Parts: sequence; C-alpha cells; structure tokens
Amino acid sequence: MRSAEQRNGIITSKRNARDKALGFASPYLVNDHDAYTEATASEIVQRIAKEEWTSSQVLEAYIARSAMAQAETNFLYEDARKRAKELDAEFATTKTLRGPFHGVPFSVKDNYQIEGYDTTTGLTAWANNPGKKDACLVAQLRAAGAIIFVKTNVPQTMFAFECSNPLWGRTTNPWNNKYTCGGSSGGEAALLAMDGSAIGVGSDVGGSLRIPTSYCGIYSLKPTAERISSVGIRPGFEAVRSSHGPLARSVQDCELFCKTIFGQKDSSHQNIPMPYQAVELPSKLRFGYYLSDGMIETSPVCKRAVLETVSALRKQGYECIEFTSPLNRAAMEVFVALASSDGYKKMLLFLVTLGPRLPSFVRKLACWIAKTFLGDSFFSQLFSLAREKSVTEFTDLTDQRNEITAAWYEQVWDKHGFDGIIAPVQSLPVIPHGGSAYLSPLAAATIIYNIVDSPVGIIPVTRVDPDTDQLSTDFVPGASGQSKVLESRMYLGKNPIYDPKAMEGIPVGVQLVGKKWEDEKVLAMMHVVDEALGPRGFGPGIWKQRE
Repeated sequence: MRSAEQRNGIITSKRNARDKALGFASPYLVNDHDAYTEATASEIVQRIAKEEWTSSQVLEAYIARSAMAQAETNFLYEDARKRAKELDAEFATTKTLRGPFHGVPFSVKDNYQIEGYDTTTGLTAWANNPGKKDACLVAQLRAAGAIIFVKTNVPQTMFAFECSNPLWGRTTNPWNNKYTCGGSSGGEAALLAMDGSAIGVGSDVGGSLRIPTSYCGIYSLKPTAERISSVGIRPGFEAVRSSHGPLARSVQDCELFCKTIFGQKDSSHQNIPMPYQAVELPSKLRFGYYLSDGMIETSPVCKRAVLETVSALRKQGYECIEFTSPLNRAAMEVFVALASSDGYKKMLLFLVTLGPRLPSFVRKLACWIAKTFLGDSFFSQLFSLAREKSVTEFTDLTDQRNEITAAWYEQVWDKHGFDGIIAPVQSLPVIPHGGSAYLSPLAAATIIYNIVDSPVGIIPVTRVDPDTDQLSTDFVPGASGQSKVLESRMYLGKNPIYDPKAMEGIPVGVQLVGKKWEDEKVLAMMHVVDEALGPRGFGPGIWKQRE
C-alpha cells in the first residue's frame, strides 16, 4: 500500500508527462485543420485512397484538435506520427490501403492494453506499468490501418456513469462543464463530441458505451457481448459479460467498425467468429417503444426524445406500438446482487458501494426505514441486495439472470413481434459531477439490455429546451409506484437535479434495441431512424459552432 505522499508523487509525475506530450501538438488552425476533423472515419479513408489527403496530414489535425480539447477533457496522448509516416510511405509505393481504417486516427478507452503504455483505469497502483502486448481488439484495428493516438479517461475501476479519478482528474461534458460526460467510456465520448478523434472504442457492462454517448450527442453500438474479443482488456466480472464496440460521429462509422472487426478470432478463441452479414430489412418495420422503465419517472426531455423518434418513424410509414417494459426492475435487482456478490472486494467503486460495508442489522434497519417511512420498496430492495453472497446464492442469481432473458423473449419479442425497440437511455438527460453516487439506479434503463445481452445502438435525437421540457406542476414523487426517494431528489426541492434551464443544449439520445446476435439488423435500423429524424445538429463539426 502506497502512502499518500507516494500517490501524490505519481499523480504529479503522470500529469506532467501528459502535459509535456500535449506540448508537442501543433496549434489548431481552422483553415488548415477543419476539413480533416469535420470528416467521418469513412470519408477520411476515401480521401486518402484518392490521394487527396495523407495519413500524416489527417493525424496532425486530430492531434491539434485533441490537444485543444484538453482544456475540456483529460486523456492520455500517444505519439502516432511514426505510424502515419509508415502508412504514407507504404501507400505511395503500393497504392494499396492497409485496410478499411487506413490512416484513421483512433482513440481507445483506457482499459485496453497498448504495448508500451499504462492501463491505469485511474488507479495510481497501476501507473508506471506499461503493457507488454496490445489488446486483441487494438491489434485488429492496427492491422486494419488504424492509427491509435490517444487513450481516454475513465472513472476509477470503470463502474460509474461519470468520468473522474484521482490520477487523471475529471472529464466534463463538452456542452456544459457543470455536468459529467457520462461513463465509463466518458473520455471517449467527450473527445469525439469535440472532434478530437475520428472514431473510438469502448466497453459496456451496464451502460458504459450508451450513457456517455447520449450525454455527449454522438453515436455508438453495444454489440452482443461475444461478437468482439475482450482479450487484453482489464477484466471485469463474468456474471454479466462486457461488450466492446465503437463510439463514432455517424452511423456509417459504427457500421464500418463492425464490418471490419466482426468475425475476427482472438488468440484464445473466446469470441464468436461470426463475420458481418448484411441484412435486408422488412419493407414495413415494426417498432415497440416505452417512455418509462417502470421504476423511476422519466424526465420530459427524455420522453420527448422517444416520442420525436416515434413520430419521425411513423411519418415514414413504419409501425410503432407503445408497450410496457416488464422486467427492468428484476434485471436491475439481479445485476446489483451479482455485482456485489463478493462484497465489492474486487471493485472499489460501484452503484451503492456503502451497502456491503454496513453491518447486516444496520442495512436491515435502513431498508425498513426506506420502505416504511419513505414508501420506497425499490430503494429498500436495492439496498438490501448489495451485500456479500454465498456460492449457492451466486449460482441462484445466475439462474435468475437466465430466467429473465428467457422471459424477455417470451413477453416482449415473441409476444409483440417487434423488429426493434425505442427506449430512453436514462430518466435524466445528464447528471451533475458526483451524481452517480446517489443516482446509480438510473442505470437500470441500460442494464436490462446487458442482462438479456441485446445489441443496442444509440442515436442522438434532440437537446434540452427549457421552453418545452419543464416538469409538470402536478408531479408527485412515487405516485405511480416508482421510487419516491430518487424522484424527490431528481425533481423536487430547492436544487432539483433536473433543471432544463441549467441543462439547456445538452444532447439527448435514444436506445435502439434488437435481439441477441442481430447486431447487423440494429445497424440497419439505426440508418432508418437517423434518416427519418433528418438534419438536427449532430455529427462532425457541430461542437466548434457552439464554442
């Protein structure tokens, strides 16, 4: 165990090294660099193939932009100029692209091993211990011609949906620095929203791709868990498998990523070698949608995002049917119970970290108070589940997880015959810094699709508007049988979390959900939804206009 003085020394040393590296970036020149940073990854490859751009030119623009974004985000900067020069020399000789991502500057979440660089996930204990080998996914991207040039910030241990740690500091939302960028892939989302990277990669075990994507106004896909290798990535836990996927500024780039990576085997043959398979969508898609997860009242703007998406689809002739999502609470309870099975001995930060450290009689008393005097059985149940389990209890919980998955298919997919589901990403459009410590149950909206292992795309839809997104004056917390404790904190009091005026301009997205293994269909439906919504101020080059 290091002393506080030793930890502070490591923090100072690592931040000084980062600042020194950033000093080697050229100034960002609008006239010279905008053309590159306002291009999608797909467009970059096309321009390089036509010999209009070089890999080095593109990289310099993104290095400059990422360094400028450092005023708003924290990230690890790696020198990729040598790689770009090698690609340029090779292309000049062969006139052949290395692969589908030839010359594309890529950012990578900090939990992915990169040879020669730390993988700290915000822990000083893991600093100054550079990786000996690239993670499998990183190696696959390099083989496809990608230029890995930054590693991005995460919350410590990655189990929070914001982005702050003692080693690298706090990453803020690019649209309003009073709010978080989300997490745990928050550094990725913030950097991409500011055009500091062409495309990035992150992981998701409870919403870590989807939540920051919505908070920051970009696109992402959480694939079915075993479509992409996890070899060489900081391990999480096996009870709910982590998914790995792209964060991008267009649906096209998410699709290019999946076309490139799907089907590639890893060294231990853990992922499913299922290549990308193009799909033909039905002429009349049938979408289900819901406005609430049944546990926490959804804010007006998050409801509006779903309803605007539904309206746009209906105008294109698609069928949209409202239904009640039946298993969100059960999924959240199983997730919390599984994740806390070891009493959080391996995990230092998580949803309700206080719970397992309390004596059992104190925990029971707190649950009884919440249920009896606050009228909140949901809060009480989550609190009681966050404790150490026996092996028998753990195996029973994994059985419950499997039962929820089977019930979801029976009660939703089979019953209604949906092609896809439109759902809120969360009950709130964004949370303040430190908010996940007391608002962690909001993640139930995304956790359900980790439990049932559905592929999920995130599409930006709208922004918070104080003129249209005010809470109804007759709102009563817990009135519909939902969480009175959480809803009171979110919507009432002198300083409610939901404040449309303070949140003005924050992006809001929706989840587009498909069946397990139907990742390609989800991508195809993402195109449909994105085109139906039309131009609405998202994509490359937008953040600059709001500086």
